Amino acid sequence: MQKQTAGHDALGQFAPEFAHLNDDILFGEVWSRQSRLPLKLRSLATVSALIGKGITDSSLTYHLNEARKNGVTREEMAELLTHLAFYAGWPDAWAAFRQAKEVYADDQNPEGHGGLFGIGEPNEAYAQYFTGRSYLKVLTGKDDPLTISNVTFEPGCRNHWHIHHAASGGGQVLICVEGRGWYQQWGQEARELLPGDIIEIPAGAKHWHGAARDCWFSHLAFEIPGLKTSNEWLEPVTAEQYFQLASSHAV
Repeated sequence: MQKQTAGHDALGQFAPEFAHLNDDILFGEVWSRQSRLPLKLRSLATVSALIGKGITDSSLTYHLNEARKNGVTREEMAELLTHLAFYAGWPDAWAAFRQAKEVYADDQNPEGHGGLFGIGEPNEAYAQYFTGRSYLKVLTGKDDPLTISNVTFEPGCRNHWHIHHAASGGGQVLICVEGRGWYQQWGQEARELLPGDIIEIPAGAKHWHGAARDCWFSHLAFEIPGLKTSNEWLEPVTAEQYFQLASSHAV
C-alpha cells in the first residue's frame, strides 16, 4: 500500500499520537505484514468488519477502493456483500452495494480500453490460465504466418507463469499499447511496462505478464514462427508475489 498520511493530515496538530498510530503503525506496519496475511485477505476482513459494525461512510469507500486495488474482483465483492447481508444486516449491505457499484464502475463497462485496436471479447478460452479477467482481439487471419493479438487485462489481472517452446525459432514479442503493466522472467526482477515498451521473450523462457493492480493494461502479442512450437502453462503468480511487487513499485 502507498504511505498513509490521512491521520497526520487530519489530526497531526490535534492528536499527533493518534495520527502516528493510524498512519505509521496500522497502515505502515500491520498492513505491510503480507507474508502473514496477503493484502487481498486483509481487505476482505476489513470490509467485513466495517459493514458488520454498520460503518458505511467514507472509510468504507476508501477500503472498497483498496480492496479493488488489492485484487478483489467485482464478482468476489458482490458475493462477499451478499454473504454479509445475512450476518451484518440487509440495510447495511444495501448501503455497501451502492458504494461498491461506484468503485467497480469501470469493471462493469470495459469498453474504451484496449488502445487503438479495441478490447475484443472476453478471453474465455484461456481464462483458466489467468488470475482476473482478460480480453482478446486477434488481429490477423487464421492462415497468416504471424499471429498478432491485442490482449487487455483488467486491473490486477495477470497470466500464469508459462513457457513458449520451439525446436527452433519461436518465442513472443510484446508491444505495450495502453495503461501500465508488468513483465517478469523467471529469476529476474520484474519490469514495469508502459505504452511503447517492447519485450522480446525467447523460446524456453519461463515468464508472466499482466496489469498493474490499479490500472487497465493492453499489449500486442506477436507469436514468432518456429518449428514444433507449443505453450506450456505453469503455476499461477501467487497473490503474495504479485502484491509485494505491486506495493514495492507503487506510484
